[in-house]
Amino acid sequence: MKDREHLPMYGVGPLYVYVIAALTLAAVLLRNHSFLAAGRLDALRVPLLILGILLILSGIALWVYAVPISKIDDGIRENRLVTAGAYALVRNPIYSAAMIVCTGVILIVGNAWFFVLPLFFWLFLTVLMKHTEEKWLKNLYGTEYEAYCKRVNRCWPWFPREERI
Repeated sequence: MKDREHLPMYGVGPLYVYVIAALTLAAVLLRNHSFLAAGRLDALRVPLLILGILLILSGIALWVYAVPISKIDDGIRENRLVTAGAYALVRNPIYSAAMIVCTGVILIVGNAWFFVLPLFFWLFLTVLMKHTEEKWLKNLYGTEYEAYCKRVNRCWPWFPREERI
């Protein structure tokens, strides 16, 4: 790439977020429909509510850590690989934040039929990233990006692994 070229500012992220948000909204709207009544988990309502709220707050915190605090926009404009801050915990913190928030909402919905959605969110993010942004980043940053991938999870925030020499 030429020096002034860089990754797209938004990449495929909006597509991912729109799809998982639409599926989450569908779950909210359909949660009490009669044909889904067998999946209602009324006995677990309070624990699911608490866990859902914690996930939503965690997702929001991750997004704040990724965008204004880690300043990903500056990294993209300056054509540098951002690996600090939220990006030291997960390679795609903005998309992961959306996935975590939507998973929290699914838990609050409290219908077991929709518990497959977080698995779909993860799978969709994995496939989408492998076939788009990860290819772009590997072409742009080469071995630096490959080493980063070995240390940091793609979708779920976790402590970075140590590099082995």
